[in-house]
Amino acid sequence: MDLLTEIKEKAITGTPCSIDDALKISRLYNINDICDAADEVRRATQGNAIDSCSIVNARSGRCTEDCKWCAQSRHFSTGCNEYEIIPETDLFNAVEVNTSKGVKRFSLVTSGRKVSKEDIRRFCDLYRKISAKSHIHLCASMGLLDKEQLQQLRDAGVTRYHCNLETGPSYFPELCTTHSMVDKLQTIRWAREVGMEVCSGGIIGMGETMRDRLEMAATARDAGACSIPVNILNPIKGTPLENTPPMSEEDIILTVALIRLVAPACALRFAGGRLRLSEKATRRIMRGGMNGALVGDMLTTVGNNIDSDRELFEDMDFKW
Repeated sequence: MDLLTEIKEKAITGTPCSIDDALKISRLYNINDICDAADEVRRATQGNAIDSCSIVNARSGRCTEDCKWCAQSRHFSTGCNEYEIIPETDLFNAVEVNTSKGVKRFSLVTSGRKVSKEDIRRFCDLYRKISAKSHIHLCASMGLLDKEQLQQLRDAGVTRYHCNLETGPSYFPELCTTHSMVDKLQTIRWAREVGMEVCSGGIIGMGETMRDRLEMAATARDAGACSIPVNILNPIKGTPLENTPPMSEEDIILTVALIRLVAPACALRFAGGRLRLSEKATRRIMRGGMNGALVGDMLTTVGNNIDSDRELFEDMDFKW
């Protein structure tokens, strides 16, 4: 049995590929063969249903953190919108649109290191109001919360917490100095302790190596993440990464396929940045390990149209 077949068959039964073996097959095998193997793993472990989700920017700008990719950091001048809490009318309009289009999950995302104890109560009230209007599954992405705050969100109906690792542990200090990977992993542990699922992935194309990307996925997997979002860097003018050269489509396709083999039991979610991809590349990625999608607009950039996404995925025989 050759190495790729061995890795594929182990992944189908739940045994992740090691990072070293993933890098090895990336050198030894054709990209289409790797994608085909990853897609077999996806079908066996995840099925054909698209795990769809949508987000709303519930608090924008003025973030104290210095993450080099982010338009919302107050360390950089990007001209992003700034507001404290999204107006309820805008929020409930977004909930109604996503519910009517069959999106499975909906998340409030806030800028900043964390939400204050006072404001967490305000957001919990909003979540309760959403639950009264819709049966959509609720997620939250509110930074480095403590266990008490996470419990409050869980009690308000939030079933999944999002905390991206962003990149591999060894590369993270190159991109952010105001908090650490240790801080993120502690938040993830607390979220799981209060009974939430965890969504944790990152951004590719920030100058990292393939090993960094796979270490990100393996770290999220080992921390108990059930969902790994993969964002493609959209360089924002005014941030330190504004002139970062774009990744090739082939590199993006290969990254997704290898992450599927490294994290076979996790939902692998197409997130920000995919508007820059050709339809051919998008289809290869969806047939190369991906089984989820963040649909609609992103935090500070325009996203993919929900109806167009649904049409595309259903054309590839995915179930919306």
